[in-house]
Amino acid sequence: MPYQWLKRSRRKLSGGLIKKSASKKKRDMGRYPAETQIGKRKLKIIRTRGGNVKQRLLRDSYANIFDPEEKISKKVKITNVLENRANREYARRRIITKGCIIETEIGNAKVTSRPGQDGQINAVLIEKKAD
Repeated sequence: MPYQWLKRSRRKLSGGLIKKSASKKKRDMGRYPAETQIGKRKLKIIRTRGGNVKQRLLRDSYANIFDPEEKISKKVKITNVLENRANREYARRRIITKGCIIETEIGNAKVTSRPGQDGQINAVLIEKKAD
């Protein structure tokens, strides 16, 4: 089911209608967002244009966290979503997108990957938990 057609506005700057020059094409079709949540890992494989594949991450409880001080990556359990600038409602619903701030066992981290398209959660540690 199509989500959004990526076409320009039907109105001119003057307010008049623009006549349709072409019909809708499959290449213009969008899809519903994955809305990755915290939970047992669940992936959805989607065939994209040209026969390529996208891995939609629907749920995951672990993230790959990079610590800039120690210069190492760790697989860490996610406990909560603190802030999501994409949508205020996403933080309340604990939805993970690129740029959101997650709370983990070792501290707060900012998500750098796109879980709905990459199939994994990568993040950079921004604040360590006090031991």
